[in-house]
Amino acid sequence: MLRKAVESYLAVRRACGFALHSEGHLLNSFAAFSSARGEEHVCSRIAIEWAGLSQTLHQRARRLGEVIRFARYMRAEDPRHELPEPVFGGESRQRPTPYILSRNEVERLVAAAFQPVYQGLRRDTYSTLFALLACTGLRVSEAIGLCYEDVTADGLVIRSSKFRKSRLVPLHDTAQAHLARYLERRRRQPPFDDPHLFVSMHRKPLRLGNVESAFQTAARKIGLPRNRGQPRATPHSLRHTFAVRALETCPDDRDHITQHLLSLSTYLGHAQAANTYWYLEATPELMRNIAERCERFLTGERP
Repeated sequence: MLRKAVESYLAVRRACGFALHSEGHLLNSFAAFSSARGEEHVCSRIAIEWAGLSQTLHQRARRLGEVIRFARYMRAEDPRHELPEPVFGGESRQRPTPYILSRNEVERLVAAAFQPVYQGLRRDTYSTLFALLACTGLRVSEAIGLCYEDVTADGLVIRSSKFRKSRLVPLHDTAQAHLARYLERRRRQPPFDDPHLFVSMHRKPLRLGNVESAFQTAARKIGLPRNRGQPRATPHSLRHTFAVRALETCPDDRDHITQHLLSLSTYLGHAQAANTYWYLEATPELMRNIAERCERFLTGERP
């Protein structure tokens, strides 16, 4: 009975547009755990026991949170389902401080990826990919998913990205020219029947692991810091860097700031503008600018 209830709950939410891949796996696991203990309704004690099987507090809170949402839905029609208390705390996790690369570091990273020791298309692939991430702020998953048909005269068409949204990302003329040169070389290399722009040495579309490995190899070559407890550079740092540099150019006028942030949020494909505002508090340089302007305002100067 509980398993069927889970299926019904997931079907309703998926019909509203939610993918619920990991959530579905967790709830099915909870239903099987409950059924094995003879429970066909949500039981708080069993829910807490099941959630407590995870190794970290954050994972326990997330697992129990999924059950709480499910139980709240089921109790609307059947009060026999108990509503567990969030005994493991909130599910939210503090986002790590991003590593922001300097312009010189980006240039050296791209150059390090373009090493003559690499054969075939590999050095062109990663040097172009890293440069594209740095100048567009694309997610890595969006960049490696690009196909020939996504490169247009108006820019890059990002299809059904993280939040099932598509958008057009304009390219600077220099980026368009560099990408066109790369495409000329890519079309002369196998696999000829694969439409993806970026492929691995095994002639398969790039995976996130391929990009992470190539990035860390280049990062070590140029000596990017890897101190424990400090921000660490990853491929996603190129997106962070793009966002921060864009915010640094934001005009001082209040109306222009609002428009600038809204445009940047849309450009980056953020589902909520709050995800863009996060860069203001996550980056020391931007926080310093905010503090300086606030101080000038409080002392009577024009911000």
